[in-house]
Amino acid sequence: MRAAAAAMLALALGGCGSGKSEAASVHKTIYDHFTVDVGGHPVSLQFAVLPSEQEQGLMRRMDLGKDEGMIFVSTAPQRENFWMSNTPEPLDIAYLGRDGVIAEIYPLYPNDLRTVSSRSDQMQFAVEMRQGWYAANGVRPGDRIDLKAVADALRARDFDPAKFGMK
Repeated sequence: MRAAAAAMLALALGGCGSGKSEAASVHKTIYDHFTVDVGGHPVSLQFAVLPSEQEQGLMRRMDLGKDEGMIFVSTAPQRENFWMSNTPEPLDIAYLGRDGVIAEIYPLYPNDLRTVSSRSDQMQFAVEMRQGWYAANGVRPGDRIDLKAVADALRARDFDPAKFGMK
């Protein structure tokens, strides 16, 4: 009886110690949050990378925490355009260039269908936070986002940062 129990235990534990972390093999999605430093402040961001994720954005969300938001990652610099269709929570949006420097910050109003475009056509990232977050934290144009954390989060989502012009 003991031999049989020992054999069963050995079989059950046989997969343990394979050297791979189970958590490392789990595919991350838009629903996962990643800590990224924005202007010297750690925030918890969801990553909208795929077109379908970017189209959905923060629509119908009313549960953003104090230091939570969403980053939209483009494959190349462009003029960014956002609106608040079906988005009930007031937000602020920061547009950033490929270098991770915040260039522009604008308020976004609930359910407002007017487009808020970046002035520059050299923006590659947009970070939406609860309205007032940037001002309350003293984050303004010229401040940076941690691009290493962005690249690490992209890798965790199974995206190659090089496809976004990153290392």
